[in-house]
Amino acid sequence: MVPFRIVIVDDHPLARRAIRSMLEPASDFEIVGEADSGEAAIRLCQDVAPDVVLMDIHMSPMNGLEATRHIKQTYAAIRIVMLTVSDDVADLFTALQFGAQGYLLKNMDPDEWLTYLRALLDDNSEVARGMADKLFARFRAPVNAAPPGPVPGMLTVREQEITAYVAQGDNNRQIAEKLLISEHTVKNHMKNILVKLGLENRVQLTAFAIKHGMTRK
Repeated sequence: MVPFRIVIVDDHPLARRAIRSMLEPASDFEIVGEADSGEAAIRLCQDVAPDVVLMDIHMSPMNGLEATRHIKQTYAAIRIVMLTVSDDVADLFTALQFGAQGYLLKNMDPDEWLTYLRALLDDNSEVARGMADKLFARFRAPVNAAPPGPVPGMLTVREQEITAYVAQGDNNRQIAEKLLISEHTVKNHMKNILVKLGLENRVQLTAFAIKHGMTRK
């Protein structure tokens, strides 16, 4: 297995050292660079072309959210996972809108931290239930006016059904059982949904569904 090439971005040297100490023993991760600011992160992505950026949110003068937006606009294939000490839903929702894959709390247990990072980087993994619940609690009310960008009307009725189940936290097998279709069919629908909406993963699809009032709760 080719390891994920990782860049660590945090303005605190001790935080970067702690993250490095968790990643270095894992054979599926290779650290290819570190940056101490959003601006340095953008330059480093150009120089080393990483697979993944672990991005601290609170930095100055350019914070991690703004750096994420710049990187995803230029290097869409780079995956970005936000690092934070607080699961502030507003920041996390903004990060997802800018293209981040998800987030990691800095105070998580190291084993849990690595497990969750691997899940975020696995395109076939389920949405983290905790993230879905936090996003739902903040954005449960349907918006009154559709913002620019993708809208639910771009999806077929079946695709909207599947999107709602994804936001509920169901995996492909569970969705297939509820809709009485094959799991392979669900996977094909998922691919079409993500392409239509210009999204990258189930986490971003969950955020989209919650924001547009497409949940079943």
